[in-house]
Amino acid sequence: MDADRLTQQLAFLVEIDKLKGIIRRTHLIGVERFENTAEHSWHLAMGVLVLSEYADEAVDVMHVLQMVLVHDIVEIDAGDTYAYDPAAVALQAEHEQRAAERLFGLLPADQAAHFRALWDEFEAYTSADARFARAIDRLMPLLHNFYTEGRAWQEHGIRRAQVMALQGRIGEISGPLWDYAQGLIDEAVRRGYLAE
Repeated sequence: MDADRLTQQLAFLVEIDKLKGIIRRTHLIGVERFENTAEHSWHLAMGVLVLSEYADEAVDVMHVLQMVLVHDIVEIDAGDTYAYDPAAVALQAEHEQRAAERLFGLLPADQAAHFRALWDEFEAYTSADARFARAIDRLMPLLHNFYTEGRAWQEHGIRRAQVMALQGRIGEISGPLWDYAQGLIDEAVRRGYLAE
């Protein structure tokens, strides 16, 4: 056993526990508090497992799971960027790049390179696996917003066109999920959860 390797791996695991303390702007369904990023990562991973059959292209589910479990770790340093905040989104890449360097750098070199490659693939959005990961990453907050009666949308003055623009990536990898998402958005408008 390589004691230094184990020490690095355990230090990384202790560090990423901080993800539980990163609070998102997503209201939990049926619970009066906001979701944390670790909860989002778990829910996202479950979404990949449950919905992978709806990808229009073949996806490697295990690879997608690795991507979705790794991609938000950078929020420990960079924080959660609210998707409807253009100023924050403009700075997001720079902050997350620095965070990726530090956080994945805690691992032994081989694992650091593997995790960084997964994160880079998710960010590049070029592979079918990355597109599916991103689609499910968009879908989960949509479900939260709908099933909390648009609470976060209303708190931030979000309108239908903004939601449609953000959710559009779903249609790039899954026709059935995009159809469902559009129907949910239309129903949210009809019910008054989301402003036209």
